[in-house]
Amino acid sequence: MRVLLVEDDPHTAAFIGKGLREDGHVLDHAEDGKQGLFLATTETYDAIVLDRMLPGLDGLVVLQTLRGAGNRTPLVLLTALGEVDHRVEGLRAGADDYLAKPFAYSELSARLDSIVRRSRAGDEREPTRLRVGDLELDLLSREARRGDRRIELQPREFRLLEYLMRRADRVVTRTMLLEAVWDYHFDPQTNVIDVHISRLRQKIDHGFARPLLHTVRGAGYRLGE
Repeated sequence: MRVLLVEDDPHTAAFIGKGLREDGHVLDHAEDGKQGLFLATTETYDAIVLDRMLPGLDGLVVLQTLRGAGNRTPLVLLTALGEVDHRVEGLRAGADDYLAKPFAYSELSARLDSIVRRSRAGDEREPTRLRVGDLELDLLSREARRGDRRIELQPREFRLLEYLMRRADRVVTRTMLLEAVWDYHFDPQTNVIDVHISRLRQKIDHGFARPLLHTVRGAGYRLGE
């Protein structure tokens, strides 16, 4: 899954982010309500984890704005406010589930799986495969194929390819990749992207007449024909 986490507390964000990445999910993190609302309305996510009390814009306002605009992305609302009235308020505003702090990551993971399953069951159009040209990525079996060739991917390579395929024909920068796939919020002068792009290009392009993974000099990378 691609998950948006909107959480201003760095310890909670690190705790949740570590669990999501270890489960193989792609994570975008916003530290305040305004940034979270911007990402939720300009990008596509499988699920949103939204803190109730945020700087910039209150989490409840973010939720109400999203639902008012027709955004139905499955959403779990987090809060330190565990009273019944607050839980009811969040659910009536459009949250799919509600989790009071502190909580175990396993419970959050189970609730995310549950709301996403419910959402997909109610939307037969929910894609389970991504395609770019003759390259296909099955999100359920976590299998990649190009033509009749099966491509073996490591977990990080799978997340990198999924991120690129979801943005097919668009340039993605090193910063975008570092933040989304590695959860780095700065470039620590590492060649990790170069190494993984090189390995991924070898796997999906080697032996094929037409390359799909392109380097855009001075800008980043683009996946497309």
